[in-house]
Amino acid sequence: MKQFQLISIFPSISILLFISLFLSISLFNSSAQETNWKGPSVDFKHGDLKVSENMRFLVFADGKPFFYLGDTGWELFHRLNKADTEKYLENRRSKGFTVIQAVALAELDGLNTPNMEGNEPLIDNNPLKPNEAYFAHVDWVIKKAEEKGIFIGLLPTWGDKVDKQWGKGPEIFTRDNAFLYGKWIGNRYKTFPNIIWINGGDRDGGGKNKEIWEAIGNGIKFVDQRHLMTFHPWGERSSSEWFQQSKWLDFNMCQTGHGQRSYAIYKRIIARDYDLKPVKPCFDGEPRYEDHPVGWKPEILGWFDDADVRQAMYWDLFSGGFGHTYGCHPIWQMLSPDHEPVGLARHNWYDVLDLPGAGDLVHARRLIESRPFLSRVPDQSLITTAYYPETDYVVATRGQGYAMVYIPTGWDVTVQLDRIGAKTIKAWWFDPRNGEAKSIGNFPGNGLKIFKTPTMGRGNDWILVLDDATLNFKSPGL
Repeated sequence: MKQFQLISIFPSISILLFISLFLSISLFNSSAQETNWKGPSVDFKHGDLKVSENMRFLVFADGKPFFYLGDTGWELFHRLNKADTEKYLENRRSKGFTVIQAVALAELDGLNTPNMEGNEPLIDNNPLKPNEAYFAHVDWVIKKAEEKGIFIGLLPTWGDKVDKQWGKGPEIFTRDNAFLYGKWIGNRYKTFPNIIWINGGDRDGGGKNKEIWEAIGNGIKFVDQRHLMTFHPWGERSSSEWFQQSKWLDFNMCQTGHGQRSYAIYKRIIARDYDLKPVKPCFDGEPRYEDHPVGWKPEILGWFDDADVRQAMYWDLFSGGFGHTYGCHPIWQMLSPDHEPVGLARHNWYDVLDLPGAGDLVHARRLIESRPFLSRVPDQSLITTAYYPETDYVVATRGQGYAMVYIPTGWDVTVQLDRIGAKTIKAWWFDPRNGEAKSIGNFPGNGLKIFKTPTMGRGNDWILVLDDATLNFKSPGL
């Protein structure tokens, strides 16, 4: 009898377990939907991009601010077929990415290994003989990105075709053919609305390389004055070192690289670029990648994770960057079982599309876009705390009627409230891991105040948002 009673209740238990599981999945999906970006990532009806009047940001033709949130999809044109391209771009649209950085003449034997449709980019590796079939696929990818409201940060070539170094090459460019190739590719894409030109490709901009990079930049601008252009340098360097005075360089890109966990690199590059003359927008176009071995020494230093992603992003943005680029080690190389991993990569690209760091980026975009965008400046004078370790460095930014302080590991922060210029300040804790914000009350807008984060330790990063209470800003979070 007891056996019968036990068996008879199994269906009820199964039903309850099923309902519980269904509700859990539904709630999880509901939460995910709340954080996903709705619709196209940007609206190209606002017009072409230009540099803002204060020379610090990018805006659309109608004045609407543009948040550059990039991903390094370097091998996008070379290693993905159309179905996988659609999968990748849709994933990035749903996460609020606004730019995908991709290379026409790709890094990983991009000249001699055909794309997924069996085509090489050049005939006889001659940059003056582009293969129409290959570039027809590039056209398709760029148009597919346009459908999703995504810009393509288009590199005409990777750097090994100019300066082989550790790459596969071969070196195919001279000053003369570089100018003509620049004219050709500039003319091909000058009518596409979603192009941002990125000259360079992880290489030195000086020495014998300089005249070639100048030729490519000038060649593109000779036929295409519509689209903005920058330069992608090699690690721990900035485009400003070689091209600050070049007319084709509209904004600066640096690469803080894959070996740093210290704020020192941002002091050395972003803070320096921000103060240069002539003033040009600046940002980090290749930081530490998620799922990348720290300094290529995983057995000693481990792997970069989502905490590293957020830290690099907010250090960049709050130190003067107008935007930020994310990267994931298996994704830039579009690693699959068909390819040898580069740089100790350990996963396939399609298995790491939803790593936590990639999902955290949209919260930064929403936070920055929630407050007056074009008035934002870096301002460490907001913080009076005497000392922070370089690995735990607290950075501050402020704009018209607000300030934000990024606290990467939960240290106490003492804020000079007078710097905000408000009689009463409304304060929030913004959680960069989930985009939620909690009001922590109103305070007189003068003197010093110590703020203690809700949690402490690595991965427990917080953003203190301080608003002029009279402006009635909406909550900075979900």
